[in-house]
Order: sequence, then C-alpha cells, then structure tokens
Amino acid sequence: MGGGAQCSLFSDPAAVNAALCQTHLLKHSLLLPCPVSPTDLCNPHIVAGHSSGAGISVGWETDTHFSSDTDFDDPDGRNATAGKGKTVRKGKKAPGEKGKGGGKAGGLGRINGHHQENGMENMMLFEVVKLGKSAMQTVVDDWIESYKHDRDIALLDLINFFIQCSGCKDYPLTIAGPQWKKFKSSFCEFIGVLVRQCQYSIIYDEYMMDTVISLLTGLSDSQVRAFRHTSTLAAMKLMTALVNVALNLSINMDNTQRQYETERNKIIGKRANDQNQDEIENMMNAIFKGVFVHRYRDAIAEIRAICIEEIGVWMKMYSDAFLNDSYLKYQGEVRLKCLTALQGLYYNRELNTKLELFTSRFKDRIVSMTLDKEYDVAVQAIKLLTLVLHSSDEVLTAEDCESVYHLVYSAHRPVAVAAGEFLFKKLFSQRDQEEDGMPKRRGRQSPNANLIRTTVFFFLESELHEHAAYLVDSMWECAAELLKDWECMISLLLDEPMPGEEALTDRQETALIEIMLCTIRQAAECHPPVGRGTGKRVLTAKEKKTQLDDRTRITELFSVALPPLLAKYSVDAEKVTNLLQLPQFFDLEIYTTGRLEKHLDSLLRQIREIVEKHTDTDVLEACSKTYHALCNEEFTIFNRVDIARSQLLDELVDKFNRLLEDFLQEGEEPDEDDAYQVLSTLKRITAFHNAHDLSKWDLFTSNYKLLNTGIENGDMPEQIVIHALQCAHYVILWHLAKVSEGSSKKEDMVTLRKQMRAFCLMCQRYLTNVNTTVKEQAFTILCDLLMIFSHQIISGGRENLEPLVYTPDSSLQSELLSFILDHRRNLLAAYCKLIIYNVVEINTGADIFKQYMRYYNDYGDIIKETMSKTRQIDKIQCAKTLILSLQQLFNEMLSDLGYNFDRSSSAFCGIKELARRFSLTFGLDQLKTREAIAMLHKDGIEFAFKEPSPHGEGHPPVNLAFLDILSEFSSKLMRQDKRTVHVYLERFMTFQMALQREDCWLPLISYRNSLQAGGDDDTMSVVSGISSRGSTIRSKKAKPATGKRKLAEAEESSSSSDSMWMNREQTMQTPVMMPSPHLTSTVMRGDPKRIRPEETYMGVYSLPPEQQQQQPQQPQQPPHPHPQAPQPHHHQTPMDYNTQVTWMLAQRQQEEVRQQQERAAMNYAKLRSNLQHAIRRGTGLMEDDEEPIVEDVMMSSEGRIEDLNEGMDFDTMDIDLPPSKNRRERSELKPDFFDPASIMDESVLGVSMF
Repeated sequence: MGGGAQCSLFSDPAAVNAALCQTHLLKHSLLLPCPVSPTDLCNPHIVAGHSSGAGISVGWETDTHFSSDTDFDDPDGRNATAGKGKTVRKGKKAPGEKGKGGGKAGGLGRINGHHQENGMENMMLFEVVKLGKSAMQTVVDDWIESYKHDRDIALLDLINFFIQCSGCKDYPLTIAGPQWKKFKSSFCEFIGVLVRQCQYSIIYDEYMMDTVISLLTGLSDSQVRAFRHTSTLAAMKLMTALVNVALNLSINMDNTQRQYETERNKIIGKRANDQNQDEIENMMNAIFKGVFVHRYRDAIAEIRAICIEEIGVWMKMYSDAFLNDSYLKYQGEVRLKCLTALQGLYYNRELNTKLELFTSRFKDRIVSMTLDKEYDVAVQAIKLLTLVLHSSDEVLTAEDCESVYHLVYSAHRPVAVAAGEFLFKKLFSQRDQEEDGMPKRRGRQSPNANLIRTTVFFFLESELHEHAAYLVDSMWECAAELLKDWECMISLLLDEPMPGEEALTDRQETALIEIMLCTIRQAAECHPPVGRGTGKRVLTAKEKKTQLDDRTRITELFSVALPPLLAKYSVDAEKVTNLLQLPQFFDLEIYTTGRLEKHLDSLLRQIREIVEKHTDTDVLEACSKTYHALCNEEFTIFNRVDIARSQLLDELVDKFNRLLEDFLQEGEEPDEDDAYQVLSTLKRITAFHNAHDLSKWDLFTSNYKLLNTGIENGDMPEQIVIHALQCAHYVILWHLAKVSEGSSKKEDMVTLRKQMRAFCLMCQRYLTNVNTTVKEQAFTILCDLLMIFSHQIISGGRENLEPLVYTPDSSLQSELLSFILDHRRNLLAAYCKLIIYNVVEINTGADIFKQYMRYYNDYGDIIKETMSKTRQIDKIQCAKTLILSLQQLFNEMLSDLGYNFDRSSSAFCGIKELARRFSLTFGLDQLKTREAIAMLHKDGIEFAFKEPSPHGEGHPPVNLAFLDILSEFSSKLMRQDKRTVHVYLERFMTFQMALQREDCWLPLISYRNSLQAGGDDDTMSVVSGISSRGSTIRSKKAKPATGKRKLAEAEESSSSSDSMWMNREQTMQTPVMMPSPHLTSTVMRGDPKRIRPEETYMGVYSLPPEQQQQQPQQPQQPPHPHPQAPQPHHHQTPMDYNTQVTWMLAQRQQEEVRQQQERAAMNYAKLRSNLQHAIRRGTGLMEDDEEPIVEDVMMSSEGRIEDLNEGMDFDTMDIDLPPSKNRRERSELKPDFFDPASIMDESVLGVSMF
C-alpha cells in the first residue's frame, strides 16, 4: 500500500466481507463463548469500512446476535455446540487447504477442531485482561504465532475478544467489583502491546489492521452504548499505539537520511520506512475519520473524554503531525478533558507558536468556561488561562482578565484559589529585574510595598469591601509570602511617605487594615473563612509548626505596633474596630518572656481612651472582647489587665448611678444632654456586661427602676429602654451561671427567681409599647428567658434549679402570639403590595389566596383586598390566579390522601367552600366578569382532563373531581356562555364517558348539569336540573301546564316495570362528541309544551351510526331542518345522561309541584314589600362580598315569582329557601363562613402558610 492511498479495506468494503467469509470457520463461530454472528460480519451494512463510521450498529442492536449470559460466563466452552467432522492437530494443514486462508474442501472438521481448541485460547485472553495479570506480552506473542499459522482463525478470535470486552448486558468498563477494577488499564495495555509486537510485519499485511479498524469503526457508530464506549476506547488506544509507531518510523527515516550518503544499502531501508509510514498514516486517518470525528462529540461524557484525552497524548507525542490547527480545533469544542490536555501543550513554551491561531479562535470560549456550572471545568479553565497568560501577556484583554478577577470571591474554594493564582500572575509577578539583584529592604522600601498597594487598589475597585477574608484566602497558597509581610503593612500605616511617594488615602488605609486583620486571622487559625470549607481539618505537623511560628511573629510585631496604631486612628471607629481584634490572635506568654509589659500598659491605656471616646456599639464590643482575651488567668499578665479593667468599670458604674439619680428625679423634665449621658454610659456598661461578670455592682436594681419609670411615664427614649432591657438580661444570665455552679447560697437562688419573674413581667408590659424596636427587643429577650428557664433547665442532674422553672401563663402566650401576628401581617401586607403594584407576577398570589379560608381571622382582610385590587388590574389574570390556587390545593390533597379520596372529606369540602367564597367575590355584574369567568372555566376544564387515569381509558381522569369544585363558578356564567363552556367541555370527553354511571363520574355529571341550567331556549338543560333550581326559567303562563305535564311523565316513568328500566338504560345515549348545535332549528322554535326533553336532544344532535342501527324504527332527524318545515317527532325512549339523574329528576318534579302550589298562595303585596326591603339592603353591599339574594330580587321584579329561588345557583340542592328569607335567616340554615366562630380547622387545608 503506498502513495498515501487509503487501505484497500476502506476503499472497498466488499473486499473485507470477502476476506472474512473466505473460510468456513466463520460459519462455526458460535462455538466461541460470546461469538460474532457470521451473517453480521458478512453483511456489508454492518462491517463497513468507510470514513463516516456507519455500519455495524444495525446488525448488533438486537439481542438475537448474541449468545446467552451462560455463554458469556462459560470459560470452558461447556455450552458450545460441538462441531461435526474430523479434527486434526493444531498447526497441521489438512489436504485440500490452500494458502493462509485454508481450503474449502476437506478441511471443515479439522478447522472445527482447531477452532474449538482456540476458543480456550480466546477465553484465556479475555481472562488475562479481566484479571489484569502480568502475562500480557506472552498472550500477545501466542496470538501472533496463531495468526501466522492461520490468520482467519486468529483474527476471528480477536474480533470475538472485542465483543466479549463489550459485554452482553452490562459492559466491563462500567462494572463495579474488584475483578473489574483494573480491566480498563489492562484492556488498553493489551492493545498497546499488540500493536507494539506487530509493528514490524503484521500491521502492514493489509489484512489484520484493516479488519480491526473496520470492526471498531462500525462498533463505534452503534446505538448500543457498550459497543460504542468499548470500541471508541479501543480505537483511541490503537491510534495512540500507531502514533508511537509513526513517531519511531519518522525517527528512523531521519536517521536513514543522515546515513544515506555513506551507506548505500540503507536506501532499501529508507524506501521500506517510507512505505510503512504511508501505511501507518492511512491507518491513523481511517481511525481518526471513522471513530474520533464522530465520537468526540458523543452524548456520553466518558466517550468524549476518551477522545479528547487521547488527542492530547498524540499532540504531545507527535507534535509535528498533530499539533496543527486541523487537529487543535477539536480541543476547543469539549470541556474538562480538553482543558487538561491543552494545559500540557501550553506548559511547553516551545509549542506556543503553533498554538497562536488556536488561542485567538477559542480564547473567548475558554474564558466563558471559567463560569461553567461544573466547578472542575471552571478550575481547569482558569488554570489554562493562567498558562496562556504566562506564555504571552498580550493575548488576554483587560475584559478577559476582569472576568477571572472577580472569581477570587467565589464560595467554591478551588475556583477561588485558581483565580487567586491568575490574579497573582497578572498583577504581582511583574517585578523589576533590578530589584531581584538588590539587597532586600524592609518596610516601605521593600519590594512588596508596591504589591501590597496593588492588592489594596484591587480590593477597593472590586467594590466587595466586606469580603476581604475571601480575597486573602484565595491568594494564600500562591502569595503567602506577600500577605505575611506585616512589617511592610505597619510601615505603610505608621511611617511618613518618602519624598515623591504618594501617601495612602483614608479609604486605602481602612482597606489595608482590614486586609492585614484577615491575613493575621488566616495565619493564626489556619482554616478558610465561613462558606469556603467543610469544617476545620486536622493540621499536619508542618502546618502546626508554621502556625506557632506565625503567632509568635504576629505577637512580637503587633504588641509593639498596635498601641501607636490605635493612637493614630483612635477617632476612626471602623479602623479601631479592626485593630482591636488583633490581640485575640496573640501568644500572650510573649508579653512576659519578651519583656513587653510596657507595651501592654500602653495598649491598656489606648483601649481605655477609646472606651471613653466612643459610643458606637461595635467599637465598645471590640474593646470588651479585647479585655476578655487579655484577662486570661493562665498568663502572668492577668493581674495587670484585671486591675485596669476593674478601674474602668468602677468609674462607669459610679457615673451611671449618679446620672440615673438625677435623670429620674420626680417633677423634673430630663433634658437631652442628661439623656445622652445616661445612654452613652449605659451603652458602655452593657457592652462590657456581655463578656464580663459585673454582678458585684448590682446593676439590676438601677436598670429595673429605669424600665419601670419608662412604663409609668411613657416618655423614655427608645435607645435607653433597649439597652436597659439588654443590661438587665445580662445580669440575670450571669446570676444564673453563678447559681448553676453550685457554690452559691440559697438566698442567691431566691433573689434570681424574683429578678427573673419581675423582669419577665416587665418585658411583657413592653410588648405593647408603641415603638416597634422596643417591642422587638422585649419579645426577643422574653423568648430567650422562657427558653432558658423552661423545664429543660433541670436536665443533666440539675434538679436543684427546679425553683427557677418558669412557665408562661395564658395571657403571656396570647400577647406573644399577637406580637407575631402583627409582624406577620406587616410582612404579608408588604408582599401583597408587590403583587398589587405589579412588581411581581399576579400568579404568585396563588400561594396567598389559597390560605384565604384557613387564615381568614388573622389575614382575611389583607387577602381579600389583594384579590380586589388584582381584579381591578387584570380580571382575567386574577381569575387564572384564583383557579391556580384551587388547583394547588387539589394537588396537595391528592398527594396527602391519594387518588381514591373521599369527596366528603373535610379537605375536599374545604376546597369546594373556598371556591364558593371566591365565586362570591365576582359580584353580580356578570357582564363585567364575563371573560374572566369564562377563562376560569377553561383553565379548570383543562386541569380536570390533564392527566388520564393510570388504570386505562375506562376510568376517570385523575383530576376529574376538580369539576365538582369548578361547578361553584357556574352560576357566574352568562346563559350563552354556559353553552360555549359546555361545547368546550365536550372536546375533552369521549363518547364512553357519557355512558358511565359509577359514582366516580358524578363530578362530570354535576358539572354538566350546572352548565345546562339556563332558559327556555337552552334545550340542553331540559333534563339536567338535578336540583330544584337547576331547571330552566319558565314563563309565567306556561308554568302550570309544564308542571302538570312533567308530573304526569314522572308518574308514568315511576310506574314502569323493571324491564322497561333495563331497556331504558340500554338504549339511553348521550350526544357527546357532536358538533355544536345550531340553536335556530325548528324544534327549538316550536311550542315548548310539545317538546319532550328526549325529542329536544334528538333534534339537536344526530345519533351516531351505532345508535341508528339499534333504533331502526325511529326516523333520523336532519341536523339542520328548514325553519319552515318542522319535522315530525315520533315517540322515543327518554334519553338522559344516566339512570341516577333520571330518577332524581322524577323525585324533584314531584317536590317542584308541591313548592309551586305553596308559592302561588303567597300574597303579592307582602312579596313586593319584602322585595323592596331586599333591594334597599342589597344596594349597600360591596361588590366582592355580595350574596346572590339581589339576583333573586331582580328576577322576582320581572314577575317570575315561581322562579325566585332558582337564581341561587351558588347552593345546589341542600337548601330551598322561600323568597322572604333574608341574609340573617339564611345564616341560621347554613353557617356564614366569614364568621370567625365557624372558621374551619387546620385539618381542612393542611398547608401551612408560614
């Protein structure tokens, strides 16, 4: 093969098939443990050696081409079928065999015998790879000898080996277990050894490599993941081995070229190398185009990773051939593995020139990958950009660098550390060459001075001033030496700037102090800030030694430098607060061993001055913590610090008592100066009382007196009350700690009990204070005390504290609840404002609206007002939100009770009642809410039929019961809209649904009935009135006749035999999936007295063909009869939706006649008076809280006395009120759910709002 041409296998797939099929061994390949079907190998559509990689996936997709699991697990071949024929010894050719391929006559038995014997070799080969044994080269050498003896059998063994490695069900590359742990590495090693051992002869025979490459190419294009994964791995490792061979050939060619002039016989070797090089390149091109190009973007991440990992190896191994743009482009289109592969390329500076075009093309992609959702990918992308930056400073723009800079504040520590290294390389690694050769200087003149300034500038420009600890942690691993140069930082803060040097601004000094504090904390604690780590890890011995050395150095430096720093910045609260935290990280023993007592005294003086100057809470608490850190009894400096602290507190307490006595004098109005003095002193005492025990000064009495005066007078300043409450709280806690130790007297416990109870009552009184901040402070402290002094205080063997147990009474509990309620109302009102003013979507109010009934007592007015306002904004969207809230409750009920819930359960009834209340909020003007109500029904119907039953078509949809809830809104539909909604409902119904009579289908029946309740012209509603109010609104004159007719029909129906009922049930059909009826038919225009309900249905809907066959005696009604040619109507069997509806109709008809007689006897004058009274009362109702009583009045005013009660569709058939019943009388029959006394319990709606 020469001239750069493709292998014959890839130019002529048929040649491969002929080569594979030229031996009878393929016909007996089933003797192998997990064989390849010969028909598969002979199929040109399966084993196809073309560059597109298509082929073998078709033949090996089904299980019929594989042997059973028993075959797969049968190393001895016990399940193999013995071949017929005569066997011969291995290595001998039978007479009649020709060539390597073997003859076609007389050799079958011998081949079978050899094949079966070689099957053991193949299983041994697979076992060696699976077990990861070290005899890999021996097995490969045995296979090569077998190949030289008979290449067809040996090649078939190798093919089946690849199939076995793919597996039959699972594939070994993903199987867990100890025996498969090293399978991948052994599999890859086998391929490498195979190519290495065959590189001098066999791979150039135009048979073995062509067949293997064709096989792997076809397998890699299979839809079976096991084939695709295993073959891709094999092909990539085969390519890597071939690249190594090509590299060796290239080296040999170079050596041969140099020796050409001196040794002429090398010309023959050079020509052989040239030819071999061409063949190797053809093989590599075949693998690359047939496998790599298709699999580097595979849907499986592991397959993509294999391809990209190997191409990185090729580029590093044979850069002359692979390190060019035609191959580099593939590295830019995948993620993690390509980044690690590219890092190896960019690390070698000699290859940078070949990467320029690639860098310019894919730089933006790499920069964007720093924000990848996978943190591992982001880390590798940042590291790659760091190498790019190291190779050339001009490649990355300022925008590119800034996108990486901000990642130093990432919560994910590896990403932040990688970004910190990038930042350090970019900003801090550019030192002047002259500085490296100069002797090291300290302080402001050190080389780190400018770098520290740069750090401060970067921190300020990032505008994340509260995250200095995260910046320090990000740079700690790469710039620890810079960040630990505390001498330089101190010099920058204290020393005067040198001539020509720009001094730090006040903002820069504040940032530098904050960064300095963070570096000291990082060095002393040796763990990242909050959110960056999983917890404190155990330090190694080296890390512990570094930690001790750093603490010693910090103490030696800042014990001297801290007092002058405090003196310089004593008036700046922010700087002082950070500086005062430094002693917490000191090694206090050094004050004594280093003879630094005078610096300690200086520090104590500065702290005292700061306490006297400042009233800021943060500064005072920092001073208190510093005293607490220095007052450690383990060190000799304790006495010195304790004396200074006691002197300070004595002065503060004396001053407070003196000021308080003047402040509380009766008959005098305290001025602002006195109040400020009391407040500032009380702030200092409270801050110290948090960390120090001040019990000996008896601060409870003075603070209680102050609080009591505030309750009596009501004019106590807010901040004084807050700090007095806090100080008294600290007194009780310190007293409790002393009592808990067991060394106190009995009188101390009695005193503590009295103080605690008195203070709790004081806090309870402050819960009703007008000031919100005071109430919050009292509430918080009171909750803490109730928790501390609960029954749990006696646990752990502290039964002696039982007298201190305090249980809140009912009044205290109610006041705590009312406080919470007030705060919740404020929070709810604040969020509802966002909905009303369209800051958030209206549909977000569904979670609030669904709590309307459950929390009506506490939040009903807010929720109701929100619904009213949202309806003004968008009626349709508001209606969709209301139905959404009902759907959410319905779904929650299903998740709790399951699909087979009881529709009489409290949960379902609660949702239905909530729907009724929502319906009432739409008011009486149906025209205004027409579109909103229609949209509400549309969404409800879609939701009801959204999920089909998991049991099949014969069962109702999962959400069908929601129609029962939706029927509460049917009364708000206009009559013509009811027809439209009914037609829309029929789109979701099948013909079989109308025939169902089980209880589970009753919601559908009830909802259809509610839609069919209309007027005379609504023929669909004649037999749908399940309640007394569900029938049509009849004319005043036709009413009695209609009643008599219906009564007669009912009696006739009730007197029918059982057989007639059965016949009726069988013949009864409901027109469901029919076109919308034309309401201008002659039947509908005719005399309503002559129209039976069943005839009306027949006039509107034409029967399906099946029904027509069942009723041949009935003439078919034309769907659109001429208006002037009324069609005769023959008696038909009454049609209804189901038997239950018909029976209920008959019963209701009898009741209806009785009610009509009672209504006819009513006095018209009395009725008119009642109607006028109702109208006057109805006009004063709000729109969103009206009962439909006014609708009754409107109908009665038209003279339809009999139908007065039929307009009340909001209540189906439970109550039948006469027209004289007003709202008050009606509430006696059905409780008003707006009454707080009848609010449902929490079990109705089991969803907590907060």
